[in-house]
Amino acid sequence: MGDSGTGSLSAIHEQNEENSAGGKVKQPVRFGWITGVMVRCMLNIWGVILFLRLSWITSQAGIILTWVIIFMSVLVTSVTCLSVSAISTNGKVSSGGAYFMISRTLGPEMGGPIGVVFSFANALGCALNTVGFAETVRDLLIEYNSVMVDSINDVRIIGTITVTSLLLISLAGMEWESKTQILFFLVLMVTFANYFVGTVIPATPEEQAMGFFNYRADIFVENLFPDWRGAEGNFFQMFAIFFPSAIGILAGANISGDLRDPETAIPKGTLMAIFGTTMSYLLISVTAGACVLRDASGNLNDSLPLNYSGPCDDVACKLGWNFTKCEQSQTCPFGMSNSFQVLSLVSAFGPLITAGVFAASLSSALAFLVSAPKVFQCLCKDNIYPYIGFFGKGYGKNNEPLRAYILCYLIALAFILIAQLNVIAPLISNFFLCSYALINFSCFHASITNSPGWRPSFKYYSKWTALFGSVISVVLMFLLTWWAALITFGIIIFLFGYVTYKKPEVNWGSSVQAGTYNMALSYSVSLAGVEDHVKNFRPQCLVLTGPPNLRPALVDFVGSFTKNVSLMICGDILMVSRPWLNCRKVRSFYTPFKGDNLREGARHLMQQECLVFFVFWSCLGFWLLESKSSLSLFCLSDTFDANYGVCILRMMDGLDVTEELQCEGVPMFICQSCGHPFFISSPFSDVDIPNHTINNDIRTVFQTKQGKKTIDVYWISDDGGLTLLVPYLLTRRKRWRKSKVRVFIIGQQQTMEEEMLVLLRRFRLDVGDVIVMTDSQRPPFPKNLKRFEDSVAAFRLREGQQQGDGSVQQQQQQRTEGPWKISDKQMDALRLKVRVCYYLSLPVPQSDCPSSLYMAWLDTLSCGLHCPVLLIRGNQQNVLTFYCQ
Repeated sequence: MGDSGTGSLSAIHEQNEENSAGGKVKQPVRFGWITGVMVRCMLNIWGVILFLRLSWITSQAGIILTWVIIFMSVLVTSVTCLSVSAISTNGKVSSGGAYFMISRTLGPEMGGPIGVVFSFANALGCALNTVGFAETVRDLLIEYNSVMVDSINDVRIIGTITVTSLLLISLAGMEWESKTQILFFLVLMVTFANYFVGTVIPATPEEQAMGFFNYRADIFVENLFPDWRGAEGNFFQMFAIFFPSAIGILAGANISGDLRDPETAIPKGTLMAIFGTTMSYLLISVTAGACVLRDASGNLNDSLPLNYSGPCDDVACKLGWNFTKCEQSQTCPFGMSNSFQVLSLVSAFGPLITAGVFAASLSSALAFLVSAPKVFQCLCKDNIYPYIGFFGKGYGKNNEPLRAYILCYLIALAFILIAQLNVIAPLISNFFLCSYALINFSCFHASITNSPGWRPSFKYYSKWTALFGSVISVVLMFLLTWWAALITFGIIIFLFGYVTYKKPEVNWGSSVQAGTYNMALSYSVSLAGVEDHVKNFRPQCLVLTGPPNLRPALVDFVGSFTKNVSLMICGDILMVSRPWLNCRKVRSFYTPFKGDNLREGARHLMQQECLVFFVFWSCLGFWLLESKSSLSLFCLSDTFDANYGVCILRMMDGLDVTEELQCEGVPMFICQSCGHPFFISSPFSDVDIPNHTINNDIRTVFQTKQGKKTIDVYWISDDGGLTLLVPYLLTRRKRWRKSKVRVFIIGQQQTMEEEMLVLLRRFRLDVGDVIVMTDSQRPPFPKNLKRFEDSVAAFRLREGQQQGDGSVQQQQQQRTEGPWKISDKQMDALRLKVRVCYYLSLPVPQSDCPSSLYMAWLDTLSCGLHCPVLLIRGNQQNVLTFYCQ
């Protein structure tokens, strides 16, 4: 699952050569699943919430609901871990962590926004844990009467110094950062052992006065159920505060580029980290709930004598203490509901808990500070968003993103200045829940598309659990902090819209592509069983453009009425690079085809399911005619035999821009078999063509605004309505919207104008005028007739070749050797038809009509017009209706 989505043996061989030859070069540091993933995830999960808020949450929600909160958080993270494991084992994972996985699965449209949001969330995670560390140091300063300014500003000062120190450790490189994390892990192990040992050491009178009594069944039962207090006293607020303590599951995946074997390390290390941290949360919450009261005064004078018989019936009274006074006045300074230092109270040696707080908060802050730049560096290298590539530059053997480190440091510093732990925590929860939702949706979408490329080696996942994880993450976002959820989705929608609009030139083989294929296949199969209806008719155009960049006017014209409406296929018997169509913003398929000759190739192209067949027509000479071939006629004969409609476009300046490209210095190549010029080599060619060959600067009349011009339609015969439908589709485009459509018809009565207007209105066509032409029998002008005869003079049969006494075999040989030759009989038959050339109707050629005579006929029909001319002949299939069914 690399950047290109493919892997080759040559690439692997080159990599092996580099590795074997790199003995003298110092290799980058790579980590295994323990130090690289499990330890890193556990340190990132164990944060300030564990030491400073878990006991307080237990006092508010009770042991039962605290376990519910823990299991809900673990459910989200575990399902997400399964999805991450499936995605990470579906191919090689590069650097970038969650962003890399989402972008390569769902594509840049969803990967880009989540890369920005996830990097920002990691920077906030660094701020959260730094503030937690600063609060602990501030409390120590208050205890020893060493306050610098005040409680808020002290947090800001300590936090700034701390995050700056962590930045220096990060800039030293991953090797130093990893050694620091190992040290923090060992400190935490000692801290946990110190805490659990302290729960069984008999409590001193001073500790009992502060609410600690070792394991007591009465205390356990009392703390089973919730006791909501204050404005924050509700279930979802407690969940919002606790959830950041479970968000570190991607710490290992975020440095996937620094792992020795990420496909194995990420699933194994992350799952082990979730199991270990979950057990620690459950055990600490239940032990604290079984040992410590919710309220205590800390006053040794509140102890009760042995024979006390006064009014006192709560749990503390049974244990020989009376804290009723401070409970009623809500001024108790100790107990789980009032003190954040419960773990220090319970532990065997209190300062070790402080060391644990330092280790947990600093290790999490350091992991977040490393993760954010790594993810952001991958996003910058993909060039999805502008102006951020500056931060993607790497330095050193590990390609460290030093510039991204500075950026994330500044973001974290800005939020550290808030200096409020409970304010920052809900914001982080929303950003990480959004990331988890998209990760789970990525796994679900990749599974549901049934793509053959989705083959994760990790099998312990389900697409339905992934969907559940995605849905529950979104629901929790709104239940926790709805306004933060709206802001998060607003940012993602904006970033998604930008990427969708810009369409970056990347192809990662995403599941969106697979889903699009599935939808197209499903819809195509369903449509195949449904008979076409005239109301849903869309002209599907096979356009014989040759190389599309040589005839831009033809491409632009057909694209004017097929874009986002119907199918357009540019056909070419020669191989030409396709990107020119995308650069010109033309929505079309490009179909090159190899054939022994042009007719064979064109016949294969016509076997595609198209209803309208477009051919190009150069203004002067007709290169097909000049080559003395019948190819010009076979196109029409074959298309009519295939029951296709036919459109021929002619422009006075011609359609072929070969000469213009030659003037620009672009090298031209000549096809040896047919003499046809082409400019862009095929994918199988070894010839290098300069980039400026794909010329997108040549503008045609179909790319400019037409203003209030007219589109004249000569509706000579009813061909099913195609002649009327094409102008209507053209006027739906912005460039042609103000143009006026005029329809010319043949008739003898002036009343036909009103009748035709009524008919066109019933077809719901916006036609400006209907003009009835009553002089259809008028003969052509002599100069037009002479031009027609001069154009075919070179192709007339000599007098001796027209004798009718030749054998049938001789006549057949004559047709074979010169099918373009014109006899006097054929010439006389056509002279009668030339009189209707005034109306630009596309005639249907007879089977024995010479190609030279037919092409000269079409030339006469459209000569002398300075605007584009389109000759249309439908296939008699109705494409318009005024009925509802």
